[in-house]
Amino acid sequence: MPRITGLAAFPITPSDAAGRIDADGLRRLLAPLVKAGVDSIGLLGSTGTYAYLTREERRRAVTIAAEAVGGRVPLLVGIGALRTDDAVRLAQDARAAGADMGLLAPVSYTPLTDDEVVAHFETVAEAGGLPLVLYDNPATTHFRFSPALIGRITRLPGIVAAKCPAPEPAAAAANLAALREAVPPDVPLGFSGDWNVTESLIAGGAAWFSVAAGLFPRACLAIVRAVAAGDTAQARTLNAGLEPLWALFRAHSSLRVVYALADHMSLCRAAPPLPIRPLPMEIRAEIAATVRALSLE
Repeated sequence: MPRITGLAAFPITPSDAAGRIDADGLRRLLAPLVKAGVDSIGLLGSTGTYAYLTREERRRAVTIAAEAVGGRVPLLVGIGALRTDDAVRLAQDARAAGADMGLLAPVSYTPLTDDEVVAHFETVAEAGGLPLVLYDNPATTHFRFSPALIGRITRLPGIVAAKCPAPEPAAAAANLAALREAVPPDVPLGFSGDWNVTESLIAGGAAWFSVAAGLFPRACLAIVRAVAAGDTAQARTLNAGLEPLWALFRAHSSLRVVYALADHMSLCRAAPPLPIRPLPMEIRAEIAATVRALSLE
């Protein structure tokens, strides 16, 4: 079984207005990630708008991606759903279509208790047939994990890693220490929130779950490799060089920005699923100019 480490690149899932996957567009998005040598690909994450796609289209996306990747890079697939039985079926679908691991968030309309979330993970891990990565994304799910709850869940059979939001840089070391105290030592802890992740990697985080890497894998790999080599000064310099992109992510949301960039880079012509709307043309022009100035294209 692949181990979560290094750089996990999260592309968008291009689809039309009816939610039908653009197979050629998805292949164009995935090919540079494989070529760059990312450590894993996160399909159908929040950037992949998994919550907006039907079960059939989610299964189709995994099939397309598994064929395109061809086993060269581990495939981590989002399987979150409101209902536990639906998450089980999505895990089974993803496994049958070629996924290596599942990414599970506690998606709910009614606020969940800790015990309900533990039972959700336990059931999906047991019945879904996929190794699971715990997905902590309070900005989208409105559920907040404590370190103790992450510790409970990562002790369940079949839970192989955790994806956590990176805190502000000054809090990175203390945050990781609190998580490491609660989580078994053999369970990797990775982080998301591109603009904050570098300090969490320097503090000892095992992986970067990156939106930017879905379009610019080489720039993100350079940061990961600098950290792995112990060159923290270089990692910080590279991260600071991407601050204009991080500022756009913070101002307009990384999801909306990468949709605009995928269009600008002629990788696909997808718009985010309604009710999410594309960014206005003047902001899209600013995004394009920023990326040109950073020489990321």
